[in-house]
Amino acid sequence: MPVITLEAASLDKEQKEQLIAEFTESAARIMNMPKESFYVFLKENILENIGVGGEL
Repeated sequence: MPVITLEAASLDKEQKEQLIAEFTESAARIMNMPKESFYVFLKENILENIGVGGEL
């Protein structure tokens, strides 16, 4: 069960669908595994929960 994880800010439904489809397609081709064996997790982080360089 290969797992692909992406953490990002807010994504709309179309972006999520496209990311999942393309990540799965590429990984399945590269790893020579069936697409059905992949899990893709998209983790959304709201901007007020992100700090960069010690700043919110």
